[in-house]
Amino acid sequence: MRAWKTGITGTLLVSLAVTGCSSSTKENGAASSSPSPSGGATSSEPAKGEKLTLKWFVNAPNNYALPSKDKDFIKKAIDEKFNVDLQITHMQVGDEYTNKLNLLIAGGDLPDMFMADGAASNKYILDGVPADLTKYVTPQTMPNYFKWVKEDELKRYQVQDVFKRAPIPFAKQQYASYYVRKDWLDTLGLKVPETYDDMINVMKAFTEKDPDGNGKNDTFGFTTSGGGTTVSLEWPEYGKNGLVAGFILENGQFIDAQSDIRVGTVIDDIRKVINMKIVDPDWFLQKSPEHVNKAASGKAGIVYGGTRDFAFDNGPNSVQKKTKDILKDDKAKADKVDWQPFHPFASVGVGYEALPAYPFLFGAKTSEAKIKRSVEILDWLASEEGFLLTHYGQNGVHYTKEGNKIKINAEAYKKDILDQGNFAGIYAFYTPDEPQVLGLEKIDPNETDRDRAILKKVTSYKYVQSLGTNVAPPTGLDLGAFRTQMRKVISKMLLEDKDSSQWPAYREELMGKYKGKDIFDAYATQVSKVQGKTYTFK
Repeated sequence: MRAWKTGITGTLLVSLAVTGCSSSTKENGAASSSPSPSGGATSSEPAKGEKLTLKWFVNAPNNYALPSKDKDFIKKAIDEKFNVDLQITHMQVGDEYTNKLNLLIAGGDLPDMFMADGAASNKYILDGVPADLTKYVTPQTMPNYFKWVKEDELKRYQVQDVFKRAPIPFAKQQYASYYVRKDWLDTLGLKVPETYDDMINVMKAFTEKDPDGNGKNDTFGFTTSGGGTTVSLEWPEYGKNGLVAGFILENGQFIDAQSDIRVGTVIDDIRKVINMKIVDPDWFLQKSPEHVNKAASGKAGIVYGGTRDFAFDNGPNSVQKKTKDILKDDKAKADKVDWQPFHPFASVGVGYEALPAYPFLFGAKTSEAKIKRSVEILDWLASEEGFLLTHYGQNGVHYTKEGNKIKINAEAYKKDILDQGNFAGIYAFYTPDEPQVLGLEKIDPNETDRDRAILKKVTSYKYVQSLGTNVAPPTGLDLGAFRTQMRKVISKMLLEDKDSSQWPAYREELMGKYKGKDIFDAYATQVSKVQGKTYTFK
């Protein structure tokens, strides 16, 4: 039922492994120290002492909303079980999220528990913002958490030789894919693209041959969102030039796809496609998910998606459902809508294998009582009871449980959760929708044979070797500044320069003045240690 996943997949997977980020990428750190076990109460024994007010700032889609208190049965359950007043604020992690968090820190109003992207969390640790987690996050204090996150994964996630951040449970299965309007293909007598050239030919046809039959020149082949700053890895030209994942280990080399020497060719290729006028002209300035809404409204026929139910028949945020809803007054057209997955690099690689993504942290000035109570709640969220409530609602109302099978009551779920701002998705920030981790199987009557066929295809794509660890820049090196300047240069090169002939010079400055070479040399060393093989950065 959950439409959004923590962590973006596929060609955007640069976001999952290092400590710098943009609005469309996040980067986490490498292991250097190990948290030490210590005793403590388990989540099955919630504290019933003094009632505490807890303020949390979490990562959840901006279009989700909390309902009125009388309809928020999840908050009610948590407040009663743990004797708290849990006050959650949510935003989708990105530049705006980080800016807001920085303002809270500057104003002395840091939340008791908060999330951050990799670069921000690394900086906060350097600045002494978060608390040490050694006595709070252990197999004894959080037994349910360690059903999702292995101890070695937690160890490799640490940065700056301290234990001050922990990854939220992360999805192991990924769903990176492009999606195409197959009904438009059928109208034009075309097949689902299999190669990059196929994709470009389809984009051209969607722009020039009136695939929706409205007699207007108002459709484009492809849309994405740049947020005014970014030429993201959603552009297939990265994959065309062998940059199929954010980081690549190849022939003994550590490669950063976003700043590789091949980026010059990537930008020239993107420029060619833009000049063909087959790409949504608003792509650079629009913010996610505006491009998905544009695709749903029939303005573009190819879009990238990274969630399990991105094009399901009944997913609440599905591009398939949104498109049909928009066309509901024209039943004949609505019935034909069919967004189908494809990937021009399915057999080569669409990203790298999953690694932990965003961390949770506690404020250094947060009282021990509030941290312990928050730890109990977080561990409960990772338990069967907490997982079921935050993902599927109330037993006997929104789902029924027989043995290990969970059967969703779609009508009740829609009425009480989806139509109330899809608020369960805010509380489900902590765990991915992977019930199999807890030995459960979800039976969703809203999932169709078509949905299952989409899953079968999307999960068949190849992912390249992961780094094997999260990585972090050396102390004193600012990856965020490097990425910010890199995005400015790449955007300028695409939108202002006539060609990419200056990329080698731009890159040299990035690697020297902005310390990119020092940062990625350190990454290569960290990866080499874990892999047991020497990798170098060039």
